[in-house]
Amino acid sequence: MSTDPSCDHITLDQDYRELLSDLTAIFDSGKTKDLAWRRSQMIAIETMMRDQEAEIFAALKSDLGKSAMESFITETSYISSDAAYNRKNLSRWTRIKRVRTPVIGQPGKSWIQPEPLGVVLIIGAWNYPLQLTLAGMSAAIAAGNCVVIKPSELAPATSAIIARLIPEYLDPDCVKVVEGAVPETTALLNLSFDHILYTGGGDVAKIVMSAAAKHLTPVTLELGGKSPCIVMPDANLEATAKRIAWGKFTNAGQTCIAPDYILADAYTEKLLIPLLEKNIEEMFGYDPQKSKSYGRMVNARHFKRVSALIETDHIAIGGQLDADKRYISPTVLSNISLESPIMQEEIFGPVLPFVRANDIEHAIDIIRQGEKPLSAYIFTNNKVTEKKFLEQVSCGNACVNDVMMFMAVHDLPFGGVGSSGMGAYSGQSGFKTFSHMKSIMKRAWWPDLAVRYAPYNKRKFKFLRWIR
Repeated sequence: MSTDPSCDHITLDQDYRELLSDLTAIFDSGKTKDLAWRRSQMIAIETMMRDQEAEIFAALKSDLGKSAMESFITETSYISSDAAYNRKNLSRWTRIKRVRTPVIGQPGKSWIQPEPLGVVLIIGAWNYPLQLTLAGMSAAIAAGNCVVIKPSELAPATSAIIARLIPEYLDPDCVKVVEGAVPETTALLNLSFDHILYTGGGDVAKIVMSAAAKHLTPVTLELGGKSPCIVMPDANLEATAKRIAWGKFTNAGQTCIAPDYILADAYTEKLLIPLLEKNIEEMFGYDPQKSKSYGRMVNARHFKRVSALIETDHIAIGGQLDADKRYISPTVLSNISLESPIMQEEIFGPVLPFVRANDIEHAIDIIRQGEKPLSAYIFTNNKVTEKKFLEQVSCGNACVNDVMMFMAVHDLPFGGVGSSGMGAYSGQSGFKTFSHMKSIMKRAWWPDLAVRYAPYNKRKFKFLRWIR
C-alpha cells in the first residue's frame, strides 16, 4: 500500500466513482421506483430497529453515554415510526395529481407526477448518530432513490453498527454505507450526486454547498443555531421548568433543537432557577454523574469547548466537570450578558444561560439581533404575546409552551431558515425533498385551433383576449 496520501485520495475517488456508477445503473433499471420494493425497505428499517435494539443501544451508550430509554425515544423508535409512516402513506404521496387545464390548452389534460431524483448522499451527524442518518435515508428510499450513507466518524460505535446492519437488512445493491472521516467525505463530495442531505454545523455546510455547486447538485442543510426560549411571567413555571430541563439536558445538551438560552425578566428568572434545580435533581439525582439517565460529551474536544464557556461567577446550578469522563453536570448560568462568549456561538452542551429581557418586545429584539435559529420557544398564557412571537420571530420550527415536541409530528416539515439551514424533511416533506414533481401535459390531436398559429391578425388577437 502506498504511503503517499495523494495516492490514497486518488484510490478513494476511483472507488467512489465506481460506487456511484453502480448505483446509477441500478436506479436506471427502475428497481427502486417499484412501490412494493419501497415498502419492503421501510419494513426492513422497522425490523432492524426492533431486532437490533440492544446492540444499537450499546453503541449509543459507548459514543454518547445515552441510556436505553433515551436511545429508544430519540433514536430507534423515531426511525421506526418514521419508516412506518412513510410506508403507510406511499400510495397517497406517489399518486398523480390532476391540475386544471385552461381553455387555451383544450382539449388536453395536465398533471403532476412525482419521480425520484436518482442517487442521494446522506451525511449524518454525531449527536443523534442513528436518527439524523437513517431518517434522511428512509425519506430518500421512500421517494424511490438509491442512497449512499456517510455516518459520522465522531460516533464510531454507531457508525460501525450502521455499516454492518444496513447491508444485512436493506437492499445492498441500492443502499451503500461509506465509513470514514474528512478524506472519505471529501472524495464523496467530488462526485455528482442527485441530492445531498447534510446535518451538522455551518462551517462544514459551506464546504458541502461549495462542492455541490460544482455539479449543480441540490442540497438540504440541517444546521443549528442559538435556539431561544422566552419565558413570560404569566407562564406555568412548574411545567415550564420541567419541560425546559428535559429538552436542554437530554443527550447532555447535544441537540440542535435544544433551548440554547432563556430570555426572562429578573423576577421570572429568580422563580425559575430553583424549579429547574428541582427538576434536574428529580431526573438525574443529587449527583447526575452517577445517573444512568444522563449522557456525556461526545469527545474531549467538545468537552473542552463547552467547559470554557462556563462563567464561574454566574453559576446558579451545577458547574461540576470531569475531563476524564467527558462529564459536564447540568449547569445553569444566571444574568448572562449578550456580549458573553457563551452568547456568541451555539452551546451544544448542558449549559443553560439566562439572559435578561424586560418584556416580549425586548426578547424579540434580542432574538432578531442574531441569526435566524433552527428552533424558537415561548412559554406564555397570553394569546397576544404568543401571536406576536410567532409573527415576528423567524425560525425553522417553533413550539409554544414546550420544547422539541414538534419532532413527534410527522406531518410537520423539519428544517431551518437562513443560517440554520435550507430545505426540510420528515413525513411528506421528506418525500417531496427527494422527489421531482414532474409537470406533464397531454394534448388531443383534434381540434387543433388555428388561433395560436401565424399569421396573426386582429380577429385572432380579439379571440385570445376573450378566452383569457
